[in-house]
Amino acid sequence: MALKFSKSRGIMLAAVAAVAGLGAAMPLQAQFNVGNVVKSAKKVAEAASFSDEEIVVFFSQMSEEMDSQNPVATLDDPYGQRLAALTEGLDSYDGLDLDIKAYLVKDVNAFAMGDGTVRVFAGLMDKFEDDELRCVIGHEIGHVKLEHGKKRMKRSLQQDAALSVAGTASSDVRRLANSELGKMFGDVVTAQHSQKAERKSDDYAIEFMRANNYDAQACITAMEKLGELSSGGGIDLLKTHPSPQSRAKRMRKQLS
Repeated sequence: MALKFSKSRGIMLAAVAAVAGLGAAMPLQAQFNVGNVVKSAKKVAEAASFSDEEIVVFFSQMSEEMDSQNPVATLDDPYGQRLAALTEGLDSYDGLDLDIKAYLVKDVNAFAMGDGTVRVFAGLMDKFEDDELRCVIGHEIGHVKLEHGKKRMKRSLQQDAALSVAGTASSDVRRLANSELGKMFGDVVTAQHSQKAERKSDDYAIEFMRANNYDAQACITAMEKLGELSSGGGIDLLKTHPSPQSRAKRMRKQLS
C-alpha cells in the first residue's frame, strides 16, 4: 500500500485511492500524525540490540497513533458490526493475539503490523463479500505470523543505527521517538513486501480459509475483483502487491 507523508507538525498518511460507497462526510484520507508520541529521545549507536519485545512496542506505537488519527468503526457502526461478525473467534489465532478493526475510510486497502494489528478500510469492505474479506484478513495475518513486518523492522533499524528512542521510567523497554515513527511506518508497513513474502501470505490465507471452514474459493474472486478495480488505477493495495490476475491464477491451481 503506497502512502504519502507530509511533514507539518506530524506526518500525514494519505491513501489516495478514493472509492465510492461511503457517505460524503467520511474522510478520504487515513492520517498519521506523530505529534506527541514520545516527549524525550536519545540517540542509540547500535540498532541490532533491539529486543523482540521492543520491536512489538514500536509496532504498537504506530498502531495507537494510527487509531487516534483515523475513524475507527465501533460496534455501534455497521462496518464495525460486520467486521466483528465475520472475524468472530479471531481475537487469538495461530499463537497470535490479534486486534482486527475497520477504518471508516474510503480507500480500498488493508494492512497489518507485527504486534497483531490488522486494519481493514471501509472502501474494501464495500467491494468485498464476507469470505473475500476473510481471505484478505488471512493474508494480513500471514504477514504477522511469518514475521515479515518484524524482519523488515529489524532491517530498517540496523540500516539506520542513529534512531532516536526513549526509555520509560518503569521499564527498560525503549520506544521510538516522535521524529522516527513516520519514517518507520513508511519503511516497514507501507512499503512493498517481496514477491516471495506475498506468495507465502497468499498460501497462508488459503490454509486460514480451509482451517476455519470459510470458502477458500473467495480468495480467487477477491483477486478477480481487485483485477477489475485495477483497470481504473489508483488502488493503493495494488501498488504494493503482485498483479491480482497472477495471484488468482496461482490460487486457482492450488484449489483445483
